[in-house]
Amino acid sequence: MWLGLVAAVVSVALTTLILFPLKEIAPVTALVVVYLVAVLLVSVGWGAVLGTVTAILGGLAFNWFHLPPTGRFTIADAQNWVALAVFGVVALVASSLAQAARHRTQEAEQRRREADLAAELARLLLRGHDLSSVLPVASQRLAGALGLPSAAIELRPVESDDRRVAFPLREDAVQIGTLLLPADLPEDVLRRAQERAVPQLESLLAAAQERDELLGDVVETRALRRSDVIKTALLRSVSHDLRSPITAIVTAAEPLASGHVDDGDRRELARGIQEEAQRLSRLIENLLDLSRLEADAAEPRPEWCSLDEVLEASIDDLALPPSTFNVSIQGDLPLVRADSAQLERAFANLLENAARHSGGHPVSLRARAVGQRVVVRVVDRGPGIPSAQRERVFEPFYRSGTEQSGHRGSGLGLAIARGFVEANGGTIAVESLPGQGTTFVVEFPTAPVPAPVG
Repeated sequence: MWLGLVAAVVSVALTTLILFPLKEIAPVTALVVVYLVAVLLVSVGWGAVLGTVTAILGGLAFNWFHLPPTGRFTIADAQNWVALAVFGVVALVASSLAQAARHRTQEAEQRRREADLAAELARLLLRGHDLSSVLPVASQRLAGALGLPSAAIELRPVESDDRRVAFPLREDAVQIGTLLLPADLPEDVLRRAQERAVPQLESLLAAAQERDELLGDVVETRALRRSDVIKTALLRSVSHDLRSPITAIVTAAEPLASGHVDDGDRRELARGIQEEAQRLSRLIENLLDLSRLEADAAEPRPEWCSLDEVLEASIDDLALPPSTFNVSIQGDLPLVRADSAQLERAFANLLENAARHSGGHPVSLRARAVGQRVVVRVVDRGPGIPSAQRERVFEPFYRSGTEQSGHRGSGLGLAIARGFVEANGGTIAVESLPGQGTTFVVEFPTAPVPAPVG
């Protein structure tokens, strides 16, 4: 208000000064309309009340400085009375129209802000992954758009109290949430929030909750479909891969039970039973590992471990001839923070897969530190993997054997290897060209080992 008064006085004073040179070229009674500019400016900026004050000040200044006799608030000529009366009426009308335009502009601006708020709330509530996590942000945007000190949106019924006013958000007759505003807000602000913000929030919140329900149904449907696929593949794998070692064990056990075999045959049959039992045990372990990975139950227990020891343990677990692998490991290989047991299983599966497809040639195992990463390469000299199968080899139960290799495996080893490597923060990739062998590249980030605390 004080700023508006200053603007009124200054604008009237400037207009009065401007009229002195204008009197030389125009009649004095016609110059009173110049004060309308000051009236319009003040009315647009501060309303009709100060616009009226400006018109009164302008009439008094015009009478004192420009209407004869000057220097007094008297009017000698009746024509001057008519000019001042017309000026007063026009100034009042212009002030009222300016205030109406100002109100319309403010209303349009408020509508624009509310439309922007509706679009922003729709973006937040309908695109967020979790409705409860985006409600605080939506509340802040709502408070900022309505010029409120604070606001809160709750997904439960809340009663009003001394500090907050609760507006229920309903869908049909069911309350789906509550809008909470400070209790000390003016009545018109609360009424505007109830008339304009609450209906928007009700429709958007109902749509967001329906979207969450539909999204949950989609996720559940996908999980069930994937579970059915895994069960089908598991049954197919079990029906073939488990039957083969069991059949071999039963077939070898029957001659042993008869007692009509010599010592050499008995040792050979016992060796066959042992190999098939180990094969069966490894297949069952792979099935258990895969089930834990699929259920997100294979939580690693990270600790500082040496990859050279992990790789040596993986080779020992396979119990293959020493000539099967050609090992080259950097001497000062940095430590990595991972679950050594899971990495041992992963590398054992990679090495067994490479040995199976290497065609009798030694498998190259190399480990080097490259920058801030440790890179392990498992290279075989087998028939390679076609480009169409290169990404699918990591899928559970996918068998990537070729006619040249004659081996198709159970389709579990590489899937388990990838699951354990990625669970421990590493990456695994395959590089291969048909007829030129296959290379599996495993990388782990390194970090400085913390110094022991004294």
